[in-house]
Amino acid sequence: MPETTTNHAAPETTPENSTSPSDQPVRGAEEEVAPVSEPTERAQNPAVLFVCVKNGGKSQMAAGLMRQDLAAAGLGGAVVVSSAGTQPGSKVNALAAQVLAEVGADIAGEAPTQLTPEAMREAGHVVILGAEAEVDALEGVKIERWELDEPSARGIEGRERMELVRDDIHLRVRELRERLLG
Repeated sequence: MPETTTNHAAPETTPENSTSPSDQPVRGAEEEVAPVSEPTERAQNPAVLFVCVKNGGKSQMAAGLMRQDLAAAGLGGAVVVSSAGTQPGSKVNALAAQVLAEVGADIAGEAPTQLTPEAMREAGHVVILGAEAEVDALEGVKIERWELDEPSARGIEGRERMELVRDDIHLRVRELRERLLG
C-alpha cells in the first residue's frame, strides 16, 4: 500500500478563509480616514487668516463679515476663515459685535486668539488690518495689509466710527471673496 503523507501545516488558504492581512478587506477604513478629511478639505478650499493687534475688533469683524457674506451667497465653507491677534486682548469689542449684528454677522461668541506661524501656514493667505500689527513674512504664505480708513483721525468716534470701519472692512471682504473664489 502506498504511503500517504499528511500535511499538518495550515490548510490551504482560499479567499474565503485567507488570514493574510493583504488579502483581507480593510474594515472601518472610512473611520480611519475621516480625521484626514478636514485638512484635505482645507487644502481644496482657499483659506484666509485676518490679523490685527488685539483680535477683538477689526480682524474679528473681517472674519465675521466674510463668513456672513459666504453664507448669504450659499457658499458657507467655501473659504476657511479665521482670525488672530499679535497681542490678543481678553474679549471681542462689544461695539464691534453690535454693529456687525446689525448686518447679520454674529461675532459676540468669538474669543481673541494668538497669532502663530502654524495658523499662518494653515491659512496660506494672511490679511493684516490696519497699520499697527507687525507680522513677519513666512515662506509660502501670502500676506497683504489693508490700510483702513480711521475715522477717529477725523474726530469721528463711538458708534459712527465703528460703523464706518465696518463698512470699509465689508467692501474689502467682498472684493477678497471674489479674488479667492474667482
